[in-house]
Amino acid sequence: MDDTPKGIWDFCTNSALKRASRQLGQLYEDVLAPSGLRGTQYSLLSQIAHSKNASLRTLADLLVMDLSALGHTLKPLIRDGYVELVPDASDRRVKRVQLTPFGVKKQQETTDLWRKAQARFENALGKQEAEALRRALNGISEAAFAEAFTRAPDGSEPGATG
Repeated sequence: MDDTPKGIWDFCTNSALKRASRQLGQLYEDVLAPSGLRGTQYSLLSQIAHSKNASLRTLADLLVMDLSALGHTLKPLIRDGYVELVPDASDRRVKRVQLTPFGVKKQQETTDLWRKAQARFENALGKQEAEALRRALNGISEAAFAEAFTRAPDGSEPGATG
């Protein structure tokens, strides 16, 4: 019989994912450290660059975040001059997020470090396994997954009594 203590991650997907996320986040942060950016900040700069002047709402949806969490995450990037919020040309109530020239430069410089981290990840896990993991995680991030998750196996809504 195996006496090895089992952790919650041995049977709970959420716990295993959070544990792996913390470990991987720390490893990426170590590689990105010379840039002065945290991994989350680099990811956000890259998503903003890729999204081309997205609204705050669109960016929050892409990142599966609520607006207040996005605002909190953007504050240091705005403060440091990497990101700016600009009013939408047709509806000034809508704010759009864009990189400043300084932010573009920082994102591009940090991409070289990120590539090192990404290569280390793929080397450690295996290229095919890394691609499969990203596909699975991207699928979990989709609204369709959240909708399927909220339906109980018998088709009822969670918490419903009958």
